[in-house]
Amino acid sequence: FNCKAVDISKFVKLRELASDEFEFHKYHDKQCAHNTLDSHYWLDFDNMKNATKVVTQQLILLEPKNKTLYLHNRDAYLVMLDRLDEGYTRDLTSCRIEHVILNHNSMGYLAHRYGFHAESLSGLSPEAQPTPNDIKRIIHEIDENGINTIFFENFVNAKVMHTIAQDTGVKVEVIESLGNITADQAESNATYEELMYKNLDKLFKALMCN
Repeated sequence: FNCKAVDISKFVKLRELASDEFEFHKYHDKQCAHNTLDSHYWLDFDNMKNATKVVTQQLILLEPKNKTLYLHNRDAYLVMLDRLDEGYTRDLTSCRIEHVILNHNSMGYLAHRYGFHAESLSGLSPEAQPTPNDIKRIIHEIDENGINTIFFENFVNAKVMHTIAQDTGVKVEVIESLGNITADQAESNATYEELMYKNLDKLFKALMCN
């Protein structure tokens, strides 16, 4: 079986952090690796289109006899990504709330593309430990912006987010950043499309869209 590692980040457009995001990220300098770029590029559908094309090209080079199959799968995947983009654009166009609260800053690409603001407890790093000031800041954001739902990702300690939800009377939900998937998701063959539609449904409700 032929295989080849490809660094997809070289073929996509990485989002530069806004100044306020970077300053917040620097605040956790001793706790997380620093960068001015958002690594969650797979949450941008244009980036996923580029990745799809690159992977297809590499597969054809490795297994040219399967070229027709790879091109067919590529075209179907690109159509799916267009459909996702259309769904996000349609459902997130008119919303009463403009802010989303997350455990860490994983939704920057979606926020930038679809016009909402993503505020996070711990910056880009899901492992960073929030300070009391971080918690106060998030509680202020919830009160100031009428937030009804806050989000955390799988594989992170959600204790602080649950405490904030309890103290403020808001709901807490899991959102899929897709850096990893759970064993149950893998066993059920969960797809990118399926998980991104679940994210859309949760964002639609949290942002009170119509």
